[in-house]
Amino acid sequence: MAKSPSAGKKESGVEASASKAAAPRIDRSAKRRASAAAEPVAAAARGGRPQDVAVRRPGRPSGATRGAEQRSRLLDAALQLFARQGIVDTTLGEIAREAGFTPAMMHYYFKTRDQLLDVLIDERIGPLRASLGVPFQEHADDPVAAITQLAQRMVRAAVAHPWFPSLWVREVISDSGLLRQRMHERFGNANQKMSLAAIERWQNEGRLNAALEPSLMFITLLGLTVLPLATSKLWRADPRHRQPGEEAVARHAVALLTQGIGPKKASSD
Repeated sequence: MAKSPSAGKKESGVEASASKAAAPRIDRSAKRRASAAAEPVAAAARGGRPQDVAVRRPGRPSGATRGAEQRSRLLDAALQLFARQGIVDTTLGEIAREAGFTPAMMHYYFKTRDQLLDVLIDERIGPLRASLGVPFQEHADDPVAAITQLAQRMVRAAVAHPWFPSLWVREVISDSGLLRQRMHERFGNANQKMSLAAIERWQNEGRLNAALEPSLMFITLLGLTVLPLATSKLWRADPRHRQPGEEAVARHAVALLTQGIGPKKASSD
């Protein structure tokens, strides 16, 4: 007996359903992982840098965390270039390239150089500057301890932040330094006045040499600590000179400040 057309259609539908059920399901997560793994290779083929490709891995934070990492790299690159060639001579595009990004990425986070400077002062330079004032607070009645600790902190800051010595000499000590002007606009000179007042008080109390000039104390410390480290590439490259490390720079500064250049006096004990 011949089958009706409708019966044939029903059988075809059943067979198709059975075929779909028998076919293995596509593991979409595996497909996404394979695509993500292949993306760095594709980026390299296009001439890009595989390390700049944002690859999502299980358990790896994305979005805001990745954005914070990119922003931090741009700030690091800015500090390095500012210390190396000065703020005025550094463009936002150069900073982006130093960090391994496009200029568009730089402008996404920082529209202008002034905005970038304000962020650097708030997040990197300001906290470092504030830490240098701690010795005057912790040793309010011991000027030798305060000044000794300040010299040591300057050297440690230079070691922890390689950009610090050159940037400070180029952009803060210099009267025409753009960073100096910007910091003065943001903070004024309240901290400087407080330090000078502490030094004058110590002198009046007989705790500190009265012949010292208070206004020269900080610049003297910078000259004994930060300046040698800022020019270390020059004198360390000279085979005729000994190559002292950072601890030796701090020790030299403290010894010169506390004992002068005369021979160490024998103990009276």
